[in-house]
Amino acid sequence: MESINDKKIKNLVSIAILLGGLFIGSLFVDVAQVIRGGGFSVKNLSKSDIFAANGKTWVAYSEPAVNVKVINDDSCVDCDSSEVLVWFRRVLPTISTEKINFDSPEGKQLISQFGIKTLPAFIFDNKLIETDFYTQANILFEQKEESYILKAQELGLEPGKYLETPEVKETNATFGNANTNTKVVVFSDFQCPYCNIFWRTLRDTMKTYGDKTLFAYKHFPIDSHPQANNAALASSCAQEQDKFWEYGDKLYATQDSWGKLVGTQKFKDYARTLGLDTAKFNKCLDSKQYQSVIDADKSEAMNFGLSGTPAIFINSQLKKGVVSVVDLQTAIDQELAK
Repeated sequence: MESINDKKIKNLVSIAILLGGLFIGSLFVDVAQVIRGGGFSVKNLSKSDIFAANGKTWVAYSEPAVNVKVINDDSCVDCDSSEVLVWFRRVLPTISTEKINFDSPEGKQLISQFGIKTLPAFIFDNKLIETDFYTQANILFEQKEESYILKAQELGLEPGKYLETPEVKETNATFGNANTNTKVVVFSDFQCPYCNIFWRTLRDTMKTYGDKTLFAYKHFPIDSHPQANNAALASSCAQEQDKFWEYGDKLYATQDSWGKLVGTQKFKDYARTLGLDTAKFNKCLDSKQYQSVIDADKSEAMNFGLSGTPAIFINSQLKKGVVSVVDLQTAIDQELAK
């Protein structure tokens, strides 16, 4: 028969084994990890902000882990996202990345769901808003559902690839072959000096390729040009009377003159010299009849990540600044040959 002392001894041994197990467990996850020297416990890790193991140094952060889905195209030479991610890890070191091919089922679903127009695209999960970085730089992100899309243009990042091209609308001034698959869409500002230089290239190219290509003009008046919006409104009023391109010629030829003035009288004078119905034109301009069209063009430009003028889309090719006749026509020839 087992004595009371025997039972006490067994109980003490059991307690010792249990306490020993808890002690070991506080240091290691299991016996195998004890042998390997890994498996540090949460309790011990919480006592240190930094520790080294297996040739790596581990640093503790108080912020949550943030997942970033990087949607990209491996075949696109201009779509490298590595530099962007290196920068993000400096300011947001707790990010983890998940690479998604744009042409995969998941990539297509995300592109459709979030209206992605350019690659690479970066989608952050909602843990982002718990970080100090987001508190200081939330302007860089656009919330969609429970995710946050990086507004790459706010960082000055050039798109590597466009998944869509600007739509040619009935409100846009156009010239050329409406049935072609080759379209040249120009975002421009009548007060921009670089746009003035490019205008002649555009007009010469229109004469050469008008039977094979559709040309479209979209307004992108820059805020730093005080008369740019008035000029855009005036050109739209001239477009109403089928004189957009002629009126554009006049605006660019006299840019130095009206650009130094205020008000709209000079634009009304140009309408008269071009033989427009001035009563109709003046009413159109005074009422800012086409402001919504200009605002829509400007919004579209921003959605495509544009920040300056001129910006020229030749189908999905984007060229910025003063493009030469040779470069523009070479790009058009490339699209026509497809």
